[in-house]
Amino acid sequence: MLHHKKHPYKKSWFSRHKLFSFLMIALLAIILFTIGRILFVNWSNSNFQKNIASFYDIPSPLPSTNPGYLIRSEQMTNVIVPGGGTAYRILYVSQKPDNTPTVSSGIIYVPSTPAPAGGRKVVSWAHGTLGFGDNCTPSRNPAGPLNDTDNWLGEMMQQGWVVTATDYTGLGTPGDPYYLIGSSEAHDVINAVRAARNMPVASVGTAFAVWGHSQGGHSALFTAQLAKSYAPELKLVGAATAAPAAELGALFTQQYNQIISWGIGPDAALSWPQVYPGLPLNGILSAAAERNYKTMAYGCVQKELADIELHNTLGQQFFATNPMTNKAWYAATTEQTPNTKLSTVPIYVAQGLADVVVLPNTTALLVQNSCQAGVNITVNWMGGISHTQAATTSGPAVVGWLSDRFNNIPAVSNCSQPLPISPANAPMAPN
Repeated sequence: MLHHKKHPYKKSWFSRHKLFSFLMIALLAIILFTIGRILFVNWSNSNFQKNIASFYDIPSPLPSTNPGYLIRSEQMTNVIVPGGGTAYRILYVSQKPDNTPTVSSGIIYVPSTPAPAGGRKVVSWAHGTLGFGDNCTPSRNPAGPLNDTDNWLGEMMQQGWVVTATDYTGLGTPGDPYYLIGSSEAHDVINAVRAARNMPVASVGTAFAVWGHSQGGHSALFTAQLAKSYAPELKLVGAATAAPAAELGALFTQQYNQIISWGIGPDAALSWPQVYPGLPLNGILSAAAERNYKTMAYGCVQKELADIELHNTLGQQFFATNPMTNKAWYAATTEQTPNTKLSTVPIYVAQGLADVVVLPNTTALLVQNSCQAGVNITVNWMGGISHTQAATTSGPAVVGWLSDRFNNIPAVSNCSQPLPISPANAPMAPN
């Protein structure tokens, strides 16, 4: 009887084919799941925006043009406030850089503890660069507005402080956004406090502090300059900042040809010509930037990281040249650089030494200039801390510093401490 031997490779080939088929099915399943998840998230985000869109409708005419007038508010039932409290979405009257009325949105966090006699103290939070898209506007963010508030919001609730958080004019609401336009940012920050005073459940007094990260640090420093004259009925006690975008000229000079310029450049290119009509873009922006800046500005920076990396991979700069070599850009930048000598309150600055966005040497320049001018400034240099970690890492120290300000304990400057890094050079005025 003849026995036919099985081919030694037949079983092996079949096993490999079976494994390949299994892997292809698994890969297809992952792809379909990923596509389905993206479609679901997009649908969910779109549905979320539709459901809250009417809240952001601006009445015409405005029922009042008084800064801080509270147009409407509603509880944000999807937000769990750490430390015990309630979040309210708000729409309120603010002012543009030329002091004409506009409308901003934002959030008010009210602690669960009873309000003391004389009303609760307020911290007005100013967020960093997010982009102008509705989905990334804090009060409209479907993922929740608590980004960058870890380690400090809960502590502030436990202190019994109200926290206001402006979205800024033009973010989430119709109208022009004013990115890194100091007076507009300060108006929004201060008028959020006024809006809280017009909200009975907040039970707010007159004392407030400002606290901001990155762009919000820029906002905080301008608030320190303008609050006393702009809102004499309020009492600003201190301005705290984390990685503040302060020395704009030095930042532009060092970052104009770096990848980060694709993250902040579109917002500036869209906003600044509205305040400075003669500000040129042609010749200052690259051809790729001129094609894309409007679309990118109205997106969300975190969702545009792949596009930003692609521009970088293709060797495409946002700025074709250093804007500080152009007279109009230099003048605008100088005007939008906060002057701490004009601050009427103590200033706190936290800066990570591993920051590649707001470069530490630019903050060193801010500190050097402030100390030489006799500004009451306290600086917290944080080794190994990046830009995104600056606010959450320094948050507990900020709570302690602000508590002292609210309790009328004098701030003690630490200007006597040596700088850990050489200050950047401020750009020279172009000929």
